[in-house]
Amino acid sequence: MTTAVSAPIAAGTWTIDPAHSAVAFSVKHLMVSKVRGNFESFSGTITVAEDGTPAVQAEIDVTSITTGSEQRDGHIKSADFFDAEKFPKATFVSTGVAPKGDDYILTGDFTLKGVTKSVELALEFNGVNPGMGHGPVAGFEATTVLNRKDFGIDIDMPLEGGGVVVGDKVTITLEIEAGQPA
Repeated sequence: MTTAVSAPIAAGTWTIDPAHSAVAFSVKHLMVSKVRGNFESFSGTITVAEDGTPAVQAEIDVTSITTGSEQRDGHIKSADFFDAEKFPKATFVSTGVAPKGDDYILTGDFTLKGVTKSVELALEFNGVNPGMGHGPVAGFEATTVLNRKDFGIDIDMPLEGGGVVVGDKVTITLEIEAGQPA
């Protein structure tokens, strides 16, 4: 059960600024290191009701993945992983926000590769700034760890000596700046 929480930002619609935000991930590679990457195209809004109740909606263009290797990016877009031709978008729709100490837990329905699961994100509110003449901006950081197999990304690439090429746990890190028009 999610406790109602009043948003620390003003009522209205706040739009994610992709030029000042990032959607990144990391996943174990060869059992000893991590591959890191990000998505270059994403959008979303934070809507705060008059009573302070926040709601978040976001969309990620999975075809915009970049890991620093075109070959790897192409493989991740293939049916082995995202099947981006059939499922080009991942979406998140919040279902609640609850306080946790000085921070929050943001819950919501995350859809990837046609599979929707409830997820929890550890959310840190970084504050509000009056902006630079275009209205106030708010900053947030959020993280979660997903099991890729929960979303139908169940390719197994075993290593000869044991273990796998790609780990099951994927850490998602969001650095979000959202603005509200003046």
